Amino acid sequence: MITKPYYAVIFTSTLNDNTEGYHEMAIKMEALAKQQPGFIEMVSARNEIGITISYWETEQAILNWKVNLDHLQAQKMGKEVWYASYKVEIAKVERAFKSR
Repeated sequence: MITKPYYAVIFTSTLNDNTEGYHEMAIKMEALAKQQPGFIEMVSARNEIGITISYWETEQAILNWKVNLDHLQAQKMGKEVWYASYKVEIAKVERAFKSR
């Protein structure tokens, strides 16, 4: 059971034409995020725009993930190679409803 409140990191992006290695890095980062203390869940979808939402128990858990060395390398590659544009938003989740 998830205790509330918890936090959502909403990452939206558009890719440029050079996506070599992007998919492999995304898989690696999802696996690594799942190992981080405070990680709850991650969901994502991509068409023209990619949206990834990761859920975290605390703001500190988000900060720790942000400075993870492997994640820093992926961020650098994203900025320099893969992303035409991106945005990161952090939201506090106070209520959530889920169907079966």
